Amino acid sequence: MAAELHVALVAADREVWSGQATLVVARTTSGDIGVMPGHQPLLGVLESGPVTIRTSDGGTVIAAVHGGFISFADDKLSLLAEIAELSEEIDVQRAERALDRAKSADDASAGRRAEVRLRAATAR
Repeated sequence: MAAELHVALVAADREVWSGQATLVVARTTSGDIGVMPGHQPLLGVLESGPVTIRTSDGGTVIAAVHGGFISFADDKLSLLAEIAELSEEIDVQRAERALDRAKSADDASAGRRAEVRLRAATAR
């Protein structure tokens, strides 16, 4: 069994992160899933939520992901997201304002996106 897996987190407009990891946790329509080296092949639909990547050097990468697909085979994990941003790219104050606006407008989907961004940003 391999000790690490190659991860590529790609949004519609850019490659967000790529590298070696020992564990990736993501939210799918079937629930949260953890993928480690040697995992069975899988294909799933991503839900909006934070993705946590434990890098091979002991670091942690957290990203807010909004929709897309997850695919794993041969120790290669692809996260193909509609929208994705790393936690350090998220402006917390802007996300808080977006959450307030979404609540005022009773916009559940915008509120969910803002909440995911805040959870990812504060998990740094």
